[in-house]
Amino acid sequence: MARALGIGVIGCGNISKTYFLLAPLFRGMEMRACADMNMDAAKARAREFGLRAETVEGLLMARDIDIVVNLTVPMAHHDVSQAILDAGKHVYSEKPFVLSVADGLDLKRRADKQGLRIGSAPDTFLGGSHQLARYLVDAGKLGRITSGTCHVLSHGMEAWHPNPDFFFQPGGGPVLDLGPYYLADLVQLIGPVKRVAALTSIPARERTIGSRPRRGERIPVSTPTTVSALLEFAGGAVITFNASWDVWATGHAPMELYGEEGTLFMPDPNFFGGELRVTKRDKQARMLPKWNHPFSPDNEIHPHGPVANYRAAGLADMALAIREGRPHRCSLNLALHVVEVMTAMLESGQDKKFIEMKTSCERPAPLGPREARALMVRR
Repeated sequence: MARALGIGVIGCGNISKTYFLLAPLFRGMEMRACADMNMDAAKARAREFGLRAETVEGLLMARDIDIVVNLTVPMAHHDVSQAILDAGKHVYSEKPFVLSVADGLDLKRRADKQGLRIGSAPDTFLGGSHQLARYLVDAGKLGRITSGTCHVLSHGMEAWHPNPDFFFQPGGGPVLDLGPYYLADLVQLIGPVKRVAALTSIPARERTIGSRPRRGERIPVSTPTTVSALLEFAGGAVITFNASWDVWATGHAPMELYGEEGTLFMPDPNFFGGELRVTKRDKQARMLPKWNHPFSPDNEIHPHGPVANYRAAGLADMALAIREGRPHRCSLNLALHVVEVMTAMLESGQDKKFIEMKTSCERPAPLGPREARALMVRR
């Protein structure tokens, strides 16, 4: 049996715990070490999960680490991923992969030169509900997809996050922070985007932190927090995309796809599962039973209730793809195209013009129940 690839993590903040908890579900990889600029944070995570704490430099030099997961803040993603590649290791980054197409192309050149892989979250589109949607689209159950809507609407992170500053600075905002979930799902369902137009605004120039220890502190907002966009896809579909952190309540479904033969009502792509409803022409929408997919069952309690969470599935797929010599699904080209779509929204809102996409990508291969089970440790 081929050896498991050694995984190291740089960045021991909130999201790291999710990776450490869920990685053991998957085969072909083994969490071995973690690092952080704050060595105390690295040591705490290492103790919690039985790992080895390293300095960042030590982790990059470690001979038992094949893939490094970049869980740093978005502004640091390019530089940290560059250092990982320069150390001769594969990279799997949290979203957004980078904050500009130029930075993404720089990392692509470095990876290609050394024969290394780059992958990036989100991997939630590999979830059972979203893969069932992919099956329905591919099987022609909705006919040709002509249009749709996406709504990611809330009142932001300042009420609960202890240090929400970066969410409201360039590199943050609802598009770059949450847009990857929606856009990656759209691309895997209906293909790449052709052009974008958007309007953007900053309704509130300050936010008040609602959580300890900084409760009551006011922070500036310097990036758009409301974005309304139109996305024209290469296949002809036109999608309305609304993202805002200036909304107290909404009745919109997270995603809807409109086809010539029916409508698909989709769950929040920030999660792996959720309810999926479909219509056929003018008939009443019916809820579909959960697919017999290993990434469908609820396995975590969230503030909104039980959810399916299988983060690290994209990392596991990349680790096995490296061993098997096949493309991985959460690919550099997918992540780079999503980055261009998001940054084009912001550019369009500033310059008041349509932006034509320069990047494109293939839809990632579907991950049906059999393929998903092949990623998991047999129990």
